Amino acid sequence: MTTYLHTTDFHFYCSGIYSGKIHFTEKAIMHAKVDVRRRTQMQDNVLDPNAKYVLPFAKIARQLASYEAADWTGDKVVLDTGEVYHKHIQYEAEIGGRLQASQVWALRGDTALDVVTLDGKVIAFLTPNRYGIELIVKAGYEKLTPLTVYDEPLLSKPEYGVNDLGTFLIPMRDGIKLATDVFLPEGIQPGTKLPAILVRTCYDRNGKKEIFMRWANKGYAVVSQDVRGRADSEGELIPFYNERDDGYDTIDWIIAQDWSDGKVGMWGASYLGYVVVAAATSGHPNLKAVVDEVNVGSPFIDTARKGGTLCSWPLLSWTLAQSVGTRTDFDIFGGITVSPEAAVDARPVRDIPQQMIGKTSGPWELWSQHPEYDDFWRNCTFTELGHQVKVPMYVISGWYDGDSPGVSETWRMLTEHDVPNRKIRLGAWEHGPNRARDLQGAAFGEDAVVYDYDVSVLRWFDRFLKEIPNGIDEEPRASYYVVGENRWRTSEDWTPAEAVVTPFYLAGEGRANSSLGDGRLVSAPQADSAPDTFIYNPADPVADSGEREPENMRKHELRSDIVAYTSEPLAENLTVAGELSCVLYAASTGLDTDWVVTLSDVHENGDSIRLSNYIVRAKYRHGLDNPQLLVPGQVEKYDIFLQNIAHTFAAGHRIRFTVTSSSKFVAFPNTNTGSDPYEDTEAVIVKQTICHDTEYPSHVLLPVIPNASMNGQR
Repeated sequence: MTTYLHTTDFHFYCSGIYSGKIHFTEKAIMHAKVDVRRRTQMQDNVLDPNAKYVLPFAKIARQLASYEAADWTGDKVVLDTGEVYHKHIQYEAEIGGRLQASQVWALRGDTALDVVTLDGKVIAFLTPNRYGIELIVKAGYEKLTPLTVYDEPLLSKPEYGVNDLGTFLIPMRDGIKLATDVFLPEGIQPGTKLPAILVRTCYDRNGKKEIFMRWANKGYAVVSQDVRGRADSEGELIPFYNERDDGYDTIDWIIAQDWSDGKVGMWGASYLGYVVVAAATSGHPNLKAVVDEVNVGSPFIDTARKGGTLCSWPLLSWTLAQSVGTRTDFDIFGGITVSPEAAVDARPVRDIPQQMIGKTSGPWELWSQHPEYDDFWRNCTFTELGHQVKVPMYVISGWYDGDSPGVSETWRMLTEHDVPNRKIRLGAWEHGPNRARDLQGAAFGEDAVVYDYDVSVLRWFDRFLKEIPNGIDEEPRASYYVVGENRWRTSEDWTPAEAVVTPFYLAGEGRANSSLGDGRLVSAPQADSAPDTFIYNPADPVADSGEREPENMRKHELRSDIVAYTSEPLAENLTVAGELSCVLYAASTGLDTDWVVTLSDVHENGDSIRLSNYIVRAKYRHGLDNPQLLVPGQVEKYDIFLQNIAHTFAAGHRIRFTVTSSSKFVAFPNTNTGSDPYEDTEAVIVKQTICHDTEYPSHVLLPVIPNASMNGQR
C-alpha cells in the first residue's frame, strides 16, 4: 500500500550530523549516503541491511501504513500494531514563512521510537540513545524536531569530514603493541593542533567505529584502541590488570603526535568505563576530561568477587565470551549458546569454562590462583590510587544498571578526594541507558528518555578539552530521576545535599521468616525484639533474576530462608534518593557465609518490587585484606552498601527490607566451609541468626528527601 510517507523525502541525522537522504519505496529503503571524508552527497542506493544504525528502518518501513492510518490527536494513540504512543513535547518554528507547531509522540512499552507529527501527519521518526539521536525528518522541517538540541550556540558543530589515518600498532612499556585507529577532522586548517578523545575497548574497535568517528566531525581527533589481547592487539587479556598503565602509555603516544594539542579526553561505558576510571587513577597530567558511563567497578566491589563472593552468571558470561577467541562471542554473553542455569550449577567452579565452552579460560584460571585479596587484586582496584585522580569526570548511570556498585565506588572515590568538577547524572535507565520509558511493569514519565544525552557528553568535552565556557561546570553537580514521582531533580551533591539519612530498624517477635512473618521496620530499636533464625542450604539457593531490574520478589519472599521486615503503610509519599547502606548484626553456625540484603517497595496488592540489593561474604567483614573466618554462633557486625536509588514510595505502600544468604545468579552459593570457593565442592547447611534489639540494633539507612513535592523541580 502506497502512503504519503512513500512520497516523503527524509533527511537522516546521526548525533546531529547530516547523514544523507532516506526514501521508502514499496520494495526497498533507499539511502543516498554522504561521503564520510568530503561530506559530499552520494547517489541513491538500497540501504545496507548490515549498516549499524540504531534507528529501526526495517520496522518503520513495515509499519508505514499504520503510522499513516493513526489518528494523531488527543493524549494517547494506539496503532493497529498495538503500539502505544503518548503525547510528549511540542516544537515551534517558522517553516515556509509561517509559524508552525509540531507534536512529539513518545513510544511506550518498548525501545523508544518516537514520532513527530505536524497537522496530524508524520514528519519524523527518531530513536534517542546513549550515542545520540538518530532521526529522519521530512526535508526542511528539522526545526520542528528534537534535532534542535544540537543548535546550542556554544556546542561544537559538525563542520568537518573524517580523515581516517589508519591503524597504528602502539607499543606499551612492556613492548606489547596495541591496535589503534586515528580519525582527524577533514577540512581543518593545516597545522591545527587538536584535542583528542580516546576510547579503549575489549569489544573490537571496529564495532562502533562510525559512532566514535562522529566526534571528528565536530573538531576532535578520535583515537580508538583494542585493549591488549582483544581483536587486533597483541598480548593476553588479563581483565582489569593492565588498564591503568596501558591507558597512561596510550596518552603518552597521543600527545607526541604532531596533530595533538596535548589535551586528551576519554569516554567509556561498562568495561570501557572501568578502563577510563583506571586511566584517571594513573594521574596522567594530560588527561583533561573523562566521561564514564555505567562503569564496571573494581573486582571485589562489582565483578569477579562482588562483596567478596565469587560472582556467578554476570561475570561468567562475560568471561566465557572473551575466552573463545580474541573477539567477543555475544551469543555466549547473552546466554544463548551457554545455559545460565547449567553454568551456575556446574562444579567445581574452577572447571566451569572447560565444561561450558570446552576449553580453559585464561582469566578464570588466573583468578582461581588468587582466591584472596592480594597484590594482584590490589592492582585491579582503582580506589587504591584514588588520590591521583585530578581529571574532571562526568559519571552517568541509572537505577537498573547492573554495574551500579562500580558507579557508586567511583563516586565515593571522587567525593573522598574532593575531585574538582565532578558531575553525575542518574536516570531510570538500564546498563544500556536512555532506551525506554517502561521496564518490567515499572512505568516512567515521557521525559525518562532524554534527547540531550550525547549533547551533555559533548558539552563536557567542549568545556574541558576546547575550554568553551558553556557553563556545564556551573550547573548542579547531581541530576537524578525520581521513579514514582517520575520527574528529574537536581542537587548540589550526590547523595543529595538536602537528604536526611534516616534509620529504619528491624524488629519482631522472632518469626520474620517470609513476607508472612512478623518482621517489622520501625523508627527506633526495640529492647524486647527477639532475633530471627533461618536455615541456609547451599543446595537450594534463592534463584531471583540476578539482574538489577524492578523484579517482583513476591514469590521469593514466601521462602522460609528469607527474613522480611516491613513497615506500616505509609501515611504520605516518602522520597528516598542517594547512596544506601545498612548495619546488620548476625551470626552463623558456619565458618563463613554470605548475606544478601534487599530493599523493596510493597504495593497495596502485595507485589514487592525490588529497588536495591547487595551481597557480602562474612569473612571480609573486617576488610578485604583482613579475612577472618567466623566463630560459629558469634554475633558480628556488618556494614553493608546497597545500590543507589531515587524512588518515591506512594502513600499506602510499605517499605520492606529482607535478609537471606544466597542469590545464585549473582554469586555462587557460599558452601559455609571457609574453603577455597574455586575448588570447594562440599557444602554445609547452617543456621543463621539476625539480631535486632537495643544491643544489636540492625537497621537500614535511607536518605530521605524532605518537602519532596517541590524540592529541586525542573
